[in-house]
Amino acid sequence: MNRNERIARAISLSGKSKSEIANLCGVAPSAVTQWISGESKTLKAESVFALAKATGFRPEWLTFGTGPEKSVEAGPLHSQGELIGLVSAWDADDPLDDDEVELPYYAEVEFAAGNGMTEVVEVADRKLRFSKDTLRAAGVQPDCAAVARVKGRSMERLILDGAAIGFDTSFTHIVDGEIYAFNQDGMLRVKYLYSLPGNSVRIRSENSEEYPDEVMTTDQFREISMLGRVFWWSTVRRAPRR
Repeated sequence: MNRNERIARAISLSGKSKSEIANLCGVAPSAVTQWISGESKTLKAESVFALAKATGFRPEWLTFGTGPEKSVEAGPLHSQGELIGLVSAWDADDPLDDDEVELPYYAEVEFAAGNGMTEVVEVADRKLRFSKDTLRAAGVQPDCAAVARVKGRSMERLILDGAAIGFDTSFTHIVDGEIYAFNQDGMLRVKYLYSLPGNSVRIRSENSEEYPDEVMTTDQFREISMLGRVFWWSTVRRAPRR
């Protein structure tokens, strides 16, 4: 089943009309028709996630055909990204399984001077174990993958505060509508990026009501350090108070 066939299946099983899907995704009905027919060769990440939300189908399945069609809920602990297996306890002394790799961990670290200034660096003694199958499905080489943890609510509804993300350090050129991690003035930021005329860049948040779009000039963009395209995220949802 190719991508347009998966999209057609998701829309059909959702019970919604093309017009309803278009309205929920913020696009014209003709765009939905092109998604189904395969006439549209590219599909922006934000459109995939909007379509996933509108139909109840997983964005990974819609895009790549990987994993189950729909998300699996399993109590208070579940993933917004790809389901990669059951949770198991381990510590740093446990050997890696054959299908595991350890990825470097990046975080905001306060300067020794204690003046509140931070810098995004690799934390040498922290790693995250990751499935090789997940990296293969995302088309990411293990030596180009790294992880970090998101702070703040600017990407909420999609990536929650405290989520772990995986990013591809070899993928730093901007493809409109993709999500990137980058270091701006010592702060780890995760945003949609878009190229604009004159080599300026639009920065967009998922939670755009509270975090309006920003525009970086060419000179401002040169000052940031691109970490890479975000290909995975997972969030522990805190259990509600009883």
